[in-house]
Formats: sequence, structure tokens, C-alpha cells
Amino acid sequence: MEAATATVAEIVRDLTPWDALERQHVEETLSWLAKTDDIFRRVKPATPPRHLVSYVALIDPDERAVLLGMHRKAGLWLPTGGHVDPGEHPLATARRETREEIAIEPEFTVVGESPLFLTITTTVGIGGGHEDVSLWYVIRGSRHHDYTLDPTEFTDHRWFPLEAPAPPATDPHLERFLAKLTAALDASPSEPDGHSMIE
Repeated sequence: MEAATATVAEIVRDLTPWDALERQHVEETLSWLAKTDDIFRRVKPATPPRHLVSYVALIDPDERAVLLGMHRKAGLWLPTGGHVDPGEHPLATARRETREEIAIEPEFTVVGESPLFLTITTTVGIGGGHEDVSLWYVIRGSRHHDYTLDPTEFTDHRWFPLEAPAPPATDPHLERFLAKLTAALDASPSEPDGHSMIE
């Protein structure tokens, strides 16, 4: 196992599954990583047909909301994020994608710098039909800030309440992610300024 693959395996092993499906996805991902080092997208849109993605969910933890964008190719309301480049650490991907798609410096101060969630999803839309193994990172935002998402990637963006039903056109695992995030926020003590102390 190459060093980059071993790093991803360590990240995945450190996850605490939220439910039976995430446990299944974690086990399947670890089995996949044990069998191949070809885990990064090399050629758009789908070579190899299963590859790593870092989602970056911009969260306002005080107002319990998530910012989603209408993704041009997928036709879905999605968090920002993108494919992990060959050899790149998924956290570095999350930082890079935040700068590219939201034009801000990410603050991993809600649940820390580790991903909160893992999913395996068959993609839809333009270039769909392949599998994304997605690590879901969380960054801090504010509903009172006027964010601009990359117009080459997104046609619109809006805030959605964490505890409301997910929008009908979204990632099939978004609602489960938001449930896990809500539980983490509820379990977290806060600093005097309201910021989470989870790290």
C-alpha cells in the first residue's frame, strides 16, 4: 500500500460510523483501499471508475444551517468540494476546494479537521455513473455573510436548516450527514463566544 493510500485508510479507520450504512461504507472503503492504490481520479470524468472526493460543508452552527449550491453538472443541491488529486491529502483538497469554490480561507472549528462522515455514491448528471468515495469535512460559516460560489460550478446557492427535510434534489446521503452533524453539535460544549470545542 502506497503512503497516500495508507494515509486515507488511517483517516477512514478513525471515523465512528453514524449508522449501519456508514459502517458498511467504511468497511467497503477499507477493503477497496487494501486492494488498490488507484484511488485518485486520473482522467475526467471517471478514470478510475471509483475515486476519492472531499466534500466541504459550510455550516453556521449557531443558526443551525448549511450552505448548498445548485451544481451545474449534477443538477443537485450539494456542498462544495471536489476530487482529491493524485497523492493529495483529502484535507488539503478540502482547503483547496474552499478557496476555489467559495473564495474564503476555511475554518475547521466546528468538528475539527477530520472528516465527519463517509459515503459511497453513484454519481448522476453530466459525466455520472461512476462511484465517488466521499469524505465529508465541515467548515464554519455565517448566514449573515454574503458568499459567492464559483459560477462555473454552481448556478445558485442558499442556506438550508440542518433539522429540516433535505431538499429533494441533493446527495442521497445529505440528510444522514446532517443528522450526524446535528448530534455532534448537540453533544459539544461551547466556548463563551459560542464556538464549538470539538476538535
